[in-house]
Amino acid sequence: MKGQPISGTPAGVRVRGRRRRGSGPLAVVAGTLLLLVTACAGGGDATDSAKGGGATPGKPGTEQVENAASQAVVTVAPKDGAESVATSGALKVTAEKGTLSAVTVTDTKGVAVEGVLSADRTSWQPVRHLAAATKYKVHAVAKDAAGRESAKDTTFTTLVPKNTFIGHYTPEDGSTVGVGMPVSINFTRGITDPEAVEKGIKVTAEPSVPIEGHWFGNDRLDFRPEKYWAPGTKVTLELNLDGVEGRPGVYGKQAKKISFTIGRSQVSTVDASAKTMTVVRDGKVLRTVPITAGAPATTTYNGQMVISEKYKVTRMNGATVGFGGEYDIKDVPHAMRLSTSGTFVHGNYWASKSTFGSANVSHGCVGLQDVRGAYDDEMPAAWFYNNSIIGDVVIVKNSKDKQIQPDNGLNGWNMPWSEWIK
Repeated sequence: MKGQPISGTPAGVRVRGRRRRGSGPLAVVAGTLLLLVTACAGGGDATDSAKGGGATPGKPGTEQVENAASQAVVTVAPKDGAESVATSGALKVTAEKGTLSAVTVTDTKGVAVEGVLSADRTSWQPVRHLAAATKYKVHAVAKDAAGRESAKDTTFTTLVPKNTFIGHYTPEDGSTVGVGMPVSINFTRGITDPEAVEKGIKVTAEPSVPIEGHWFGNDRLDFRPEKYWAPGTKVTLELNLDGVEGRPGVYGKQAKKISFTIGRSQVSTVDASAKTMTVVRDGKVLRTVPITAGAPATTTYNGQMVISEKYKVTRMNGATVGFGGEYDIKDVPHAMRLSTSGTFVHGNYWASKSTFGSANVSHGCVGLQDVRGAYDDEMPAAWFYNNSIIGDVVIVKNSKDKQIQPDNGLNGWNMPWSEWIK
């Protein structure tokens, strides 16, 4: 059969038919050689061949031996066995005199590296950075114009960084939070290549909603949608920072995936002028409670604020927020943080009952009636504490103060969306 290996010839060699001319001794010798090859092929004995069972000089059927290698040449950078390879920009696979038909890159655990082919299929590159201190294996195959394949296998090891960074994130994995909760990441080192770091972070939601990140300085990155999350939304944060060069010579060492769920919607509005707080859950008013806001000399910020911490009892010392020795209360009940600078919603047991709803006397916090020791669940402060979760929104309006800054706490909602996505 044409194209099949023939016994007595190298495997994979093909024999092409050709016409032979001539007579006399030369022709006889040629015929004798042909007879011997045909007999070795197992197509019959010498007598059969002489009677026409084999190829006959002057007729098609004789095959010519051919063993051409693929013209395609695969090149992998870095070179085989290379060490201390950069995690970004170093890996590239190319093909000359052909196109790439397969490229696989895996680490020692078998985890594949995602990559992309060029439009003409002559080069391949990873879509993101590689992990640090990791050994990779590359297997690449290319085809030439005749469909013949050639391959290249390479192994290399990425650099071991001397300086690293991680990101401390909030909220916690598996938590249920309020509709105002952003994803907030604080990095342990100042980032000078924010684009590279942001490419290593992915935030998604189910049901899907557009989510954008915004940098506050060079060490904090927050993510949020345009409006508050819808109740029931599941949010996933993927930190693929291992090997990301966040600043010269400083690499991420974090590979983590966490998820959290958005609970019911609760937005409470404090009217500093009316001295009330109206709590609305899922569009319905749960309760309106009397409050005391910041005194005229120490007013409360206006704006949208998110509960970031909860303490049944905590200490509040004015010296830590710029008020010197004006107060140091060691057992403030039912405290919930609204800002980094020290704004809380908390219980107040030292003011008279008549203060709430009638006078603003605090140092900038929102106070609700309570008892010392936080033992009475009937108190307004206890009720609000027990009905609030991290991520709930508290809006303050009609205070004679400025709007809180977006980076003072988890309060990016105070920045217009058009500015957030710049």
